[in-house]
Amino acid sequence: MKVPLCKLDEIPETGTKKIDFLGREALVFKVDGEPKAILNICMHLGGPMKLENCTLVCEWHGAEFDCWDGKRLKGPARRDSQLITLPTQVEDGTLKYVFGD
Repeated sequence: MKVPLCKLDEIPETGTKKIDFLGREALVFKVDGEPKAILNICMHLGGPMKLENCTLVCEWHGAEFDCWDGKRLKGPARRDSQLITLPTQVEDGTLKYVFGD
């Protein structure tokens, strides 16, 4: 299954773009030119995330996560927590969520 998320040219070079992902808010952004997508939910208490350099920071309590793999860098989220990253693929100038292929 492939679900279009957004056109590549809609993803800013810096910062994030909010998108709808099957009824939930997700963020798409670029890391070293490579598009990434995560659900916009902190693993601490569900707060929204913002991108600061290559770190995703919870706007509510400041938990920090790596932008490459979503792993927690520092609290207050659990040490073993990780953001929900979406498996994606670029096809015909569109970033697509890929499941099962």
